[in-house]
Amino acid sequence: MSQRHHYQPDYAVSPGELIQDQLDVLEISGRELARRCGRSTKLIAEIIAGKAPIEPETALQLERVLETSASIWLGMEANYRLHLARVKEQPALAEHHGWASTFPLKELSQRGLLGIKKDAAAQVQEVLRFFGCGSVDACQERFNELEAVAFRHSPSFESNRAALLSWLRIGDIRAEHIETQDYDRAKFLAALKEVRSLTVKPVEVFLPEIRKLCADAGVVFVVEKPLPKVALSGVSRWLSPRRALIQQTLRHLSNDHFWFTFFHECAHLLLHSRKSIFLDGKGMTNVDPELEAEANDWASNFLIPSDALTRFITRFAYEESQVTEFAAEHGIDPGIVVGQLQHRKVLDFGQMNRFRKRYVWGE
Repeated sequence: MSQRHHYQPDYAVSPGELIQDQLDVLEISGRELARRCGRSTKLIAEIIAGKAPIEPETALQLERVLETSASIWLGMEANYRLHLARVKEQPALAEHHGWASTFPLKELSQRGLLGIKKDAAAQVQEVLRFFGCGSVDACQERFNELEAVAFRHSPSFESNRAALLSWLRIGDIRAEHIETQDYDRAKFLAALKEVRSLTVKPVEVFLPEIRKLCADAGVVFVVEKPLPKVALSGVSRWLSPRRALIQQTLRHLSNDHFWFTFFHECAHLLLHSRKSIFLDGKGMTNVDPELEAEANDWASNFLIPSDALTRFITRFAYEESQVTEFAAEHGIDPGIVVGQLQHRKVLDFGQMNRFRKRYVWGE
């Protein structure tokens, strides 16, 4: 989402001032204007003073008497009242500057998602615009709803909440610009079989392909660099009953981790409640251990069938050629095989790491 810039002057002319200017030119009084419009003298005096608004009926009467379009009167009136409302809310917004400052403003600004403002009230407005909320209370209510789902199984959550909420919001924003079909479980499973074949491709090839295949099945796929203090690998959640989101960070930047995380998040969408938000990172999760284990097993088995890997391990002589041959046989990248062997402690985490490709931001 690019920053939206609107010209917002810090002043507005009351339509009453223009009325008075025209009365001076015509050399008639406010009382006479009231008589010609068929309105009370008090009402016209209050309109001229900016105390009473110009209603559509009055605008039509002023149009006939002063020969200025009713739409001009109503436009001036709307701009003036909007200006007054902006001025009125500034002190209340400024009081929430400390709240706004808890979010990673600098990083969000560098990503073009909001602006850094010197004025306290303006900065709060920028944060509200970023989150798509009209007030701090409404924004906090939305946060409370998310936290009730996202953090309910995580008493010692590793990520900073403000940073995590910001990162989740970026997912919403990115998703707004990605068109998808309605979610279709069978189509999604078929798409994942095609995605699996992409593990041997370079990142610049497979990322757009994943996005397209997932979108055609009703799932938005987003890769978004983590914000500071966001210790996550990925998240899966439902944006609506017919549209899901998988958002990954590339936090560990290795191909085995990337692909396992992707299929792990897919498993949550396929197997578990649509009312949950599944946050996943190294050594942490916000869901019940049984659900997490189920997603782990599904992802591992989808990447490499468990029985095939078990048979391979029984004859594995720690030769690199065995890894490459097994990977080719199953149409999978060798780095994923190494990652699975390390996870099962067949290999130490330092062994055969040359097969584990490292992804770099900007590729």
